[in-house]
Amino acid sequence: MQPLIENSPDASASMQAPERLTDLLWKRGLLLEQTGSSAVARENWLLLLRHQPAHLGALKRLGDLLLAAGDEAEAQRVFAEAVALHSSDAVSRVQLAKLLIKQKQYTAAREHLEHALTLDPNLRPAHAGLAFILHGLGEPELAAWHGRIAFHGQCVVTANYRGDRPPVTVLELISTHGGNVRLQSFLSDRIFQRYLVTAEFYDPSTPLPAHQLVVNSIGDADLAAGALAGAERLLAQTKAPVINPPAAVLATGRAAVAQRLAKLPGVRTARTSTVQRAVLAAPDAEAKLAALGFAFPLLLRSPGFHGGAHFLRVEAADDLPAALDQLPGAALMVIEYLDARSSDGKFRKYRAMMIDGRLYPLHCAVGSQWKIHYFSAEMADYPEHRAEDAAFLEDMPAMLGARAMAALGSIQAALGLDYGGIDFGLSENGDVLLFEANATMVILPPGEDSRWDYRRPAVERVCRAVHAMLAAKAGVGLAAMG
Repeated sequence: MQPLIENSPDASASMQAPERLTDLLWKRGLLLEQTGSSAVARENWLLLLRHQPAHLGALKRLGDLLLAAGDEAEAQRVFAEAVALHSSDAVSRVQLAKLLIKQKQYTAAREHLEHALTLDPNLRPAHAGLAFILHGLGEPELAAWHGRIAFHGQCVVTANYRGDRPPVTVLELISTHGGNVRLQSFLSDRIFQRYLVTAEFYDPSTPLPAHQLVVNSIGDADLAAGALAGAERLLAQTKAPVINPPAAVLATGRAAVAQRLAKLPGVRTARTSTVQRAVLAAPDAEAKLAALGFAFPLLLRSPGFHGGAHFLRVEAADDLPAALDQLPGAALMVIEYLDARSSDGKFRKYRAMMIDGRLYPLHCAVGSQWKIHYFSAEMADYPEHRAEDAAFLEDMPAMLGARAMAALGSIQAALGLDYGGIDFGLSENGDVLLFEANATMVILPPGEDSRWDYRRPAVERVCRAVHAMLAAKAGVGLAAMG
């Protein structure tokens, strides 16, 4: 592994830096952090590490600051260095594992978390990490065991607050099973004091900290129904305004949404059913699927995954065994295939965000493959596709037409979410071909490449709408959000 701090010609002298200097740099760094001077504090920790490259406290502090600043790649490098130099430090392993989890490197994260527990069997964050990833690794019973240890009697965790004025206090409801809405970028630790509540372990006897707002970040109804039920129990203990009421989110499972919204004018949804793997593997699977109203080609999806993961198109019944070999889960979602090709033979997936009762265009992805997401679509190398995206962002009603706009408005009203998104295509007659609509949609900033400059105003507009909603719900002025 490349060292964090490159050795200089007088490295041996640096390693023998006076303890007095190390002590002063340590105290200075803590003071800088306490006064909110994070950037200067990072430089201070780097200076200390030049004198003592293996200083564990400085490595951990630097990693935490980099993580708070959103520099996850460098934070991972720092924590990896801490683990390499201090293999018996359980906390560094947990921090490294958290970053690996974000990259979906669950097996590597599991190794670090289990190693951390050999060092400290009672380390709750390690149990919490395993409670999260073991669901994705197909071990729900072991995940639940770790979850009970991690959160029993301690389902409320206070996040760091780094602001220099009184914070906006918020309860953020989350699930240990995953499927949480990624709202961290909007809940800055310079503005918000967050209290994270693992909702599936919430005990009504647990006192809640004083708060101005409740943000329900549990977004996946198919994956986290138990957490949403716990979130509903919690709401009986508070009178604070709520963003994304759990009952509204609970009604956004894929099958439920397809059934509910199919009745709306101008909306076509895909028939969706959850089917046991044994049924799909049976010799008469085709007949059983036909009885449920499905014909080939159809789509198979493992519940709880997003971004196209574990999601396949199956052309014929003979292809079912091979598809099942690739998909995890005891039950799978069977989804009607909606052919969203346009007259030019390309596929288009539009995303509109639902923010506080209004619709905002976020992207128009164009590509030649049926499974299309903006990050995998044919956008970077196709100026004509980017021009189409720009036209959508500039004037969504003109691009979609009155029929589709009315349908999107009906979808938003039916779902009743404060924050969410709609992924859809268009039929030849202007109907909305609904792919999904729920609270899990992510607002990603455009890349630094100048090709994406045209997207920045639209993304900033959506982000401003989210900030305005948070301010209004919390009962503070918008100026307090920045």
